[in-house]
Amino acid sequence: MTNRILVMVMAGGKGSRLTPLTCHRAKPAVPFGGRYRIIDFVLSNFINSGYRKVYVLTQFMASSLISHINRNWNLYGFGDFIEVVPAQMRMGAHWYRGTADSVYQNLNLIRDVRPEHVAIFGGDHIYKFAINQMQEEHEDSGADLTVAAYPVPVEEAYAFGVLQVNDKGQIVGFQEKPKTNPYTMPNDPTRCLVSMGNYLFRRKILEDALISEASREGTRHDFGHNIIPRLVNEGADVRIYDFDKNRIPGDPPDGRPYWRDVGTVESYFQANMELRSPLPAINLYNRQWRIRTANRDYPPARFVQHSGYRASDIIDSLVCEGAIISSAELHQTVVGYDSFVHAGARLEESITMAGCDIGAGARLRRVLMDKNCSVAPEARLGLDAEADAERFPFITPSGIIVLPKGTHVPVEGPIEFAYDMAELMKNDPHTKEQMARFEGRYVASQRDRHSYESAGPRYERFGPAGAVPE
Repeated sequence: MTNRILVMVMAGGKGSRLTPLTCHRAKPAVPFGGRYRIIDFVLSNFINSGYRKVYVLTQFMASSLISHINRNWNLYGFGDFIEVVPAQMRMGAHWYRGTADSVYQNLNLIRDVRPEHVAIFGGDHIYKFAINQMQEEHEDSGADLTVAAYPVPVEEAYAFGVLQVNDKGQIVGFQEKPKTNPYTMPNDPTRCLVSMGNYLFRRKILEDALISEASREGTRHDFGHNIIPRLVNEGADVRIYDFDKNRIPGDPPDGRPYWRDVGTVESYFQANMELRSPLPAINLYNRQWRIRTANRDYPPARFVQHSGYRASDIIDSLVCEGAIISSAELHQTVVGYDSFVHAGARLEESITMAGCDIGAGARLRRVLMDKNCSVAPEARLGLDAEADAERFPFITPSGIIVLPKGTHVPVEGPIEFAYDMAELMKNDPHTKEQMARFEGRYVASQRDRHSYESAGPRYERFGPAGAVPE
């Protein structure tokens, strides 16, 4: 059944609300959970559901995303592929103008394959989804378009596109991020059905809608804002698939579906914290539904007791491959691969991506470190809100300190941004104002130190007996 479907994953978004994590990479390429990237979740869902013809549409800062897919997501069966499609200006002298335009500019790919149906999914959410169950319902219903929908509490509906449905599951109305009076579910006034940004179209309906939309002026060329409301108004059979009833093979029968829109630093941080909780809402240990990612040649995570210190204290935390934890304390923390936490350091409710180095005796609370950051011994982050606000340009409303890729934090004085990241952030429209405000309170590294250089464990740090000197 799945061979009648062509898949297009929209992975070209900037993710401006995730800056500074997205100043140098597309949102789907942002690392997650210490060892994954966000794109891995949607690709794993399709592969686990049996789909083997997948195009990934890219645009903004796509270099690391393309490298990750090309190196780690190869299909070798005849006619099978996961293929990256960069923006090519096929339909005029402009880049993608919206989600619908990204598919319109690649209609040639759909016409080459001529599938019965086209799946169009976003590449920037964290979730598990047996997509074949949605396809089965889509085909059985005879719908022109099926939209994956998820029930949320009515007080959270303002952040989503809200769907109004009748008792047959047909969409009869749509609200984009309503500030007041969102449509509620027919039998539950406390919840709303919101669009997940995942669609199954009949091919002919999709082609006609995209061609018609392309000629319109003053439109956002967007599926949620334009295509879906217009199809509803024109009488097309547009239905919802209730994601709440999706069941993942191998998960507990009473397990609830998991979906998180990690569109802000706050929501991204919270999703990582959910991953390391004692009973995580998303099951990454299901061998029937693996979340695939890069296979890295790092040794196992290592826990050592440094001379003169007590053993490491690890509570409700994740530690990835290649990491060394030397007589340190990790409480509710995610430590990315190839990272080093030195003796006497303490991390609480924090995230380190790959290649980070936390100096001896350092204290971190609610810190989000991008890749290859380093913190000097005895430094303090997240313990004094007033001092932190004077020192760190990127702090969320709830007090999460965000360190851009390659940042070094000394004990005192200005923090040091990697040279290439300082340039990017001074020019990025979503960070340049904050960088200007902090001018003189940070320094940029020398040109020979770039953000891509890991600060993680090195062979020369080990003594002849394998000890970890501090």
